[in-house]
Amino acid sequence: MDTVTTIAAVREHVRAWRRQGLRVAFVPTMGNLHAGHVSLIEAARRHGERFVASIFVNPMQFGPNEDFAHYPRTPLEDARMLASAGCDLMFSPEVREVYPNGAERATRVEVPGLSRVLCGEFRPGHFEGVSTVVAKLFHIVEPDVAVFGEKDFQQLAIIRRMVADLCMPVEVIGAPTVRDADGLAMSSRNQYLTAQERSVAPIIYATLQAAATRLAAGDAEIASIERCGVQTLEQAGFRPDYFAVREAPDLNPPSPGARNLVVLTAARVGKARLIDNVQVTRP
Repeated sequence: MDTVTTIAAVREHVRAWRRQGLRVAFVPTMGNLHAGHVSLIEAARRHGERFVASIFVNPMQFGPNEDFAHYPRTPLEDARMLASAGCDLMFSPEVREVYPNGAERATRVEVPGLSRVLCGEFRPGHFEGVSTVVAKLFHIVEPDVAVFGEKDFQQLAIIRRMVADLCMPVEVIGAPTVRDADGLAMSSRNQYLTAQERSVAPIIYATLQAAATRLAAGDAEIASIERCGVQTLEQAGFRPDYFAVREAPDLNPPSPGARNLVVLTAARVGKARLIDNVQVTRP
């Protein structure tokens, strides 16, 4: 695996592959990799002949009271995991390489509507930072295909919309959420959990599954399902930002005939803010 830190070096590698007619797959990450990231890498390798991963903690997507400075950074372990997974090129730039004029003064990309609901309501500006950095990375790497985890379902929807709206020639693929044995979705932020908090964290997935079961059985009382989800999480000691049922394609509130739904939640416990979702097909 080659490791580069500059945009010019990434482009040199990718253009050499292009001259050989090779298909390029890409996974953007913020590092601190775990088994969930490895699954994205494995998915990307199935869709391309050369594979690029980026390691970049993006300051633009962190709010003023969020954990940018303390976000876990494990560059040596990340490089080992990527190399073991068959990565061809690791792009690990400094902030000034991606934002030469500073993140606060950079041109921004926003996906209206989708960016302002659910997590966007509670983390103003977060998805603007995500869409901006992903747009930049797509222009730097110019991949044929990019893989994102379905755990961040709203992020995936936003990136798909951005790619369509900006006519980017990138195929965006969603990879299934990877979970621990007890159902907790793998996340870098799980390490913020104390032992006691970790023991109750799987309740999030169980609560989502209960809501999905009601929907799959034909229950149309969306408000009741959402209210029950919030109450269950609160009783378990969580501080939920939301528990919502939405249409999977566009995250709109479900219309009476909508069949492809997703149940999403974001809930805080201790220092951690955990997100998860379950997709369901309604009869």
